[in-house]
Amino acid sequence: MIAPIRLASPGPVFSRLVAGVMTWGVWGHDLDVKEMSALIDHCLGLGITTFDHADIYGHYTTEEAFGNALALRPKRRQEMQLISKCGIRLVCEQRPENQVKSYDLGKDYIIASAERSLRNLRTDYLDLLLIHRPSPLMQAEEVAAAIAHLKATEKVQHFGVSNFTTSQVEYLRQVTPLVTNQVEASLLHTNPFFDGTFDQCLQLGMHPMAWSPLGGFFNRDDETASRVADKLDDIGHKYGNPGADVLLLAWLLHHPAGILPVLGTARQSRMTAAVQALDLELTDQDWFALLEAARGHEVA
Repeated sequence: MIAPIRLASPGPVFSRLVAGVMTWGVWGHDLDVKEMSALIDHCLGLGITTFDHADIYGHYTTEEAFGNALALRPKRRQEMQLISKCGIRLVCEQRPENQVKSYDLGKDYIIASAERSLRNLRTDYLDLLLIHRPSPLMQAEEVAAAIAHLKATEKVQHFGVSNFTTSQVEYLRQVTPLVTNQVEASLLHTNPFFDGTFDQCLQLGMHPMAWSPLGGFFNRDDETASRVADKLDDIGHKYGNPGADVLLLAWLLHHPAGILPVLGTARQSRMTAAVQALDLELTDQDWFALLEAARGHEVA
């Protein structure tokens, strides 16, 4: 079993697998309060103690639904770590003031978003707050001022970014500490392995997080997915045929950056299966064999 990991020094200690909550609400399974509470318990029982939110999930409704489920047994908050994200303005019924989908990384907006997330999640603090998307209009000093206020008032313990390029990370970290960059990464989306994203994380001593860690593998019907499926079948017997999802997660976990996959499922059975990846150590040769299958060519 891979132990929990400290994102950076200093930084929060998170479970190596993270429960992504995006599809728990109306954007997916639309779990009721008892179902959501049971899924929280199931995750905690598996050692998945970190939960990844964003204010926009469920058109600004999923955090409140999770908070209602957590309120059934609020002492569970002591066993978990909560992440939220802010900075995207969606046009929807819940936010009539938003006239166009856009980004807002102003000090006041970040503070107000974080405080609303705290109320919805029924918690006094966030373990981690991420800027959800970089904005072309981002002013680093505005973001830093918001974070300084939220930290000083003990509402946010740590701060990071999501979907940032290496230059955007470098720009922002000049004025405020960062503990992670959450990006799309999987065997079927390998850009961060080659564009410097994970190299930068290694250089800075911060562990990245990966959303969509399976790369939509089970919903794809194309040549790439077919090659990957064949290779997964080919090497799977060496590891006891654990299933494609387990092997895909193990592939991410093998990287030296110490990637934390954010699981997108809301099914207990798939959560249980995912934990198997923590005990599965691929060989370097098998790691490259899967990479070759995904890219369609061998390394140079």
